[in-house]
Amino acid sequence: MSSDKAVRSSLTVPLLAAVCIIAGIAGLVWLATSCTHSLDPTSAPPATHTPTLAAAAEATPVPPTATPAPTDTLAPTATPVPPTDTPTIAPTPTVPPPVAKPARLNSPEYGMQAFLWWRPEVASRDLQMIRAAGFTWVKQDFAWREVEGAAKGVFDWSRTDRIVEDCNREGIDLLVRLDRQPHWARRDDAENGPPDNYQDFADFCYAVASRYRGRVRAYSIWNEPNLAREWGGRKPNAAEYVRLLRVAYQAIKRADPNALVISAGLTPTGTWTEEATPDDMYFDQMYQAMGGRSEGYCDLIGLHAPGYKAPPEASPDEVAQNPTWGQQRFFCFRHVEDMRTIMLKYGDGDRQVAILEFGWTSDPVNPSYSWHRVSEEEKADYLVRAYRYAKANWSPWIGLMSLIYMVNPDWTEANEEYWWAINDPSYPEFRPRPAYEALKAMPK
Repeated sequence: MSSDKAVRSSLTVPLLAAVCIIAGIAGLVWLATSCTHSLDPTSAPPATHTPTLAAAAEATPVPPTATPAPTDTLAPTATPVPPTDTPTIAPTPTVPPPVAKPARLNSPEYGMQAFLWWRPEVASRDLQMIRAAGFTWVKQDFAWREVEGAAKGVFDWSRTDRIVEDCNREGIDLLVRLDRQPHWARRDDAENGPPDNYQDFADFCYAVASRYRGRVRAYSIWNEPNLAREWGGRKPNAAEYVRLLRVAYQAIKRADPNALVISAGLTPTGTWTEEATPDDMYFDQMYQAMGGRSEGYCDLIGLHAPGYKAPPEASPDEVAQNPTWGQQRFFCFRHVEDMRTIMLKYGDGDRQVAILEFGWTSDPVNPSYSWHRVSEEEKADYLVRAYRYAKANWSPWIGLMSLIYMVNPDWTEANEEYWWAINDPSYPEFRPRPAYEALKAMPK
């Protein structure tokens, strides 16, 4: 028995040593395996980071309009967008927001349409020249397809952020026109037409108005829908436009209750075909579709008021009798009064009017316009007299009067729009035409 104990005792130490060695090796193997696992990029948790403003905004879905469009037989079928708890991320501006202003405008207020989109340096210069002329509004298009063109919910705010901030910096009220659908929003390839799903436009309006809450003072909804070329190539339809106006109004007001919504300016015309509807007839049809009231559809009525050949004081009756001036009531600045009569007919006399485009052309090139051209000196005189006439005769119902144009820097004499402008394309120097100088000197 004692010899067996000795043998067992002699074997114990080597066995314990072996066990320790094996345990140590196992520990090393486990440690090496753990370290290797922690360095494997496929198993590591994703790194956390803060996305850029643009990326975050593009990735954020837009909440749908809370109140759907009125339903009737002509309304397009809407597919609601799923709601989201994450709002569209607004930019971080360096300029404080403008002081809130009343919904009732002075009579009149002074604005110009400009082209601020593509060239920041020209845009900054033009805004300063607008302010130097004593004008307090600028009208600028925000083409839907340029902001949400890639896909629904994918936004590019780079240019709109700059424009809004520049206007806020200069102390100029911004009127934004919203139209020109992305190609994903219509089955056809129309240049400008309502979307197949009106909710898509409402969601876009909500996204813009929520992003620029308190920084954009007014939005005009669409442009000249009484022309087929502005209504998807189809015969103009006032009831369809009114439905689009309503969903846009609801979306904007939900995002920014203080923003003003203006109905589309209409093209003055007497043509009644598949291609156009007379603006006074279309306007009456709008009121019928609104149930005789514009409340809940817009805050101001938008109109266009080109002067054609006649001076601004010429009445529609005078113009209708004068072959030189076109012999149609709508060929004059004061055609606005005919449209105002329709508002009174429906008891909407308290609603203010915003003239979204008016002016005179000096075009000697394009036959469709050259018949009513005036000289640059006459243009200057007529623009000043138009403001003077409106202030004396249209207060208090006339609100904003936005003339055309501060020139697009890319226009040439071949562009008919070039001849309506009040300055010449140039940079860095500013080349005013007589109209700019006259408007700058005009009492306001």
